[in-house]
Amino acid sequence: MILTSRFALLYAAQCVALLGTGLLTIALALLAFDLAGAEGGLVLGFALTLKMIAYVTLAPLANAFLGRLPRRGLLITLDLIRAAVALILPFVTEIWQIYALVFVLQASSAAFTPAFQATIPDILPDEDAYTKALSLTRLAQEIENIASPALAGALLLVIPSTGLFAGTALGFLGSALLIWRANPPRAGEAPAATTWQRIFAGTRCYLAAPELRGLLALTMAAAAGSAMIIVNTAVIVGSLFGRGKTEVALATGAFGLGAAAAALVLPRALALVSDRRLMIAAAAGLAVTLIFGSILIALAPAFADAVWSGYLLWMMVTGFCYSAILTPTGRVVVRNSGTAGKPALFAAQFALSHACWLITYPLAGWLGSYAGMTTAAVLLGLLAAAATLAATRLWTVRD
Repeated sequence: MILTSRFALLYAAQCVALLGTGLLTIALALLAFDLAGAEGGLVLGFALTLKMIAYVTLAPLANAFLGRLPRRGLLITLDLIRAAVALILPFVTEIWQIYALVFVLQASSAAFTPAFQATIPDILPDEDAYTKALSLTRLAQEIENIASPALAGALLLVIPSTGLFAGTALGFLGSALLIWRANPPRAGEAPAATTWQRIFAGTRCYLAAPELRGLLALTMAAAAGSAMIIVNTAVIVGSLFGRGKTEVALATGAFGLGAAAAALVLPRALALVSDRRLMIAAAAGLAVTLIFGSILIALAPAFADAVWSGYLLWMMVTGFCYSAILTPTGRVVVRNSGTAGKPALFAAQFALSHACWLITYPLAGWLGSYAGMTTAAVLLGLLAAAATLAATRLWTVRD
């Protein structure tokens, strides 16, 4: 049965940590506004850019230097560092202090997440059980996107905004306690290598595997779609549809609902079709959906009420395709982990996938601001289509 006691504890650890991370994003936005006023969005944007830079650059380094340490001690220590940073953040008085603390927190996450991801296939060696675990993991991430704003709103009725950082710290401390109870197994022995070789071993093996090169192209397609949603939804709903914050939350929730639906149905679908076929079909669907969505966006200023329901449905379909691309990722990584080992390849996947978002987030913002939302949807859809085509060439059937 999938919910072994060890997996159940680790899954609970992931859920409470995700809830804490969601509260952190909202708390950071409010703190940036308190310190910078109208420039708060710029401050938060740069802080999120630092997050991506930390993920891209530090995940392979963390695996090289820390990958041989006992997993339980490593994961708990990183959770404690993240909790400590969350508790310090309410006391900052300068913008640069936000940047410094956010970088420390995200550097800890860059070390934590790949090590945590590599633990799950070690405790669930059966592929069907692992597939269900991946679906549950994706489902937790999508539910967090809905639960965190709701929880933050409820907490803000009774506590000041800085109190959200305490909720973040409690999430990380809860994660540390559950990981201690789960006692995850040690990582397998990696091939003997120098530190320099270990830094690049995962990336080198990742880029040498046709399946993983195809996976990276599919991740770029997913990043193109999610960047359009994450970066531009508030502007589309507010400026083009003329609606308020409640409708922004409703639209974002529709995206999360579609993603959660995909996570629920994928275990059964992957029993019938291959990872390659399903993921490429989802990426192609995402590209088509983005281009079709440009029509709804173009019609919004003149026919807002008429196309609003269609827009919400479009958000759901986009979320479904996005989740269908990303949920089987762990299966593909594990299947190719013989040479470098799972921790190294998960670190490479973590860094390279976030490099895709480091490209698409600013691209989506720039296109939306200077070329218009309709053009942004079309061009990001074409990027997703090009990435999907590249995946079919890189990851062939014989692979």
